[in-house]
Amino acid sequence: MGYGRQTVERRQLGLTLRRLREEAGLTQAEAARSIGRNAARISQVETAKGSLSTEELTSLLDRYGVPEADRETVLALGTQTRKRQRGRTYTDLLPQSFERLADLQADAKAVGFYDTGIVPGLAQSQDYVRAVISACDGIWWDPSEDEIERRVEFRLEQQRRVFEAEPPKSIEFVLTETALDQVVGNTAVLRGQILHLLQLSERPNISVQVMDNNVPNNPILGGGLITLDFGDSAPRIAFAASHGPATYHDQDEDTRPMFRAFEQVRELSLAPNDSTELLLTKLKELH
Repeated sequence: MGYGRQTVERRQLGLTLRRLREEAGLTQAEAARSIGRNAARISQVETAKGSLSTEELTSLLDRYGVPEADRETVLALGTQTRKRQRGRTYTDLLPQSFERLADLQADAKAVGFYDTGIVPGLAQSQDYVRAVISACDGIWWDPSEDEIERRVEFRLEQQRRVFEAEPPKSIEFVLTETALDQVVGNTAVLRGQILHLLQLSERPNISVQVMDNNVPNNPILGGGLITLDFGDSAPRIAFAASHGPATYHDQDEDTRPMFRAFEQVRELSLAPNDSTELLLTKLKELH
């Protein structure tokens, strides 16, 4: 198969295959032998610079020991990489889309998170994560303690992959002041969350900024935004956060204004030091 632009679908497929290969404990050379290719071809696919035929992809999944349910999703994603529609966005309607977003976040060199009324997912404390997910139980999925635990464990593992990456990523969190007033779980959980934000802000590669309630002209009112910058290795990606299917933008005419919007909310927000002071004030108010 030929080479093409590094689209979201190609990056998702490549990162998914890399994760599955590593979970199987195989090298690129070992994986390549199972489909009659060389290691360079596996590298090209994993870095979104190439694709595989359905037959090759099926053989690779056999070698990785991928269960049938997960196999169908990967094969469907492979089909997407070979026939992208002309639209300027990609909406991930396949199962477990949150896993592929996590792969993209873990692979990016710089990540920006903005959210309204809630602390961005990667900045959430363990208790806050559990409270948020528990509130969704029986709403976005059928009631299930096992599902709650699975989602909590996944979110915490996602945080670990991003925060412990080497070299460290540049991570910028912007949240609205309303998130610091919204009780999630109970006030003890909110106190712990504010302490967690203060601890994150002490890391040299992490910035935490708060937009106070009186700031006018917010260009991203009522929504969330994630920006992913891969440096020179791939085009930038922006993701409009919502409870529905994940919609990605990877073309420059779309990502440029979305990155500008993130920079604007950063400029409108309190500086990191002033944000720390506001966090401390909110913490005192909860005692």
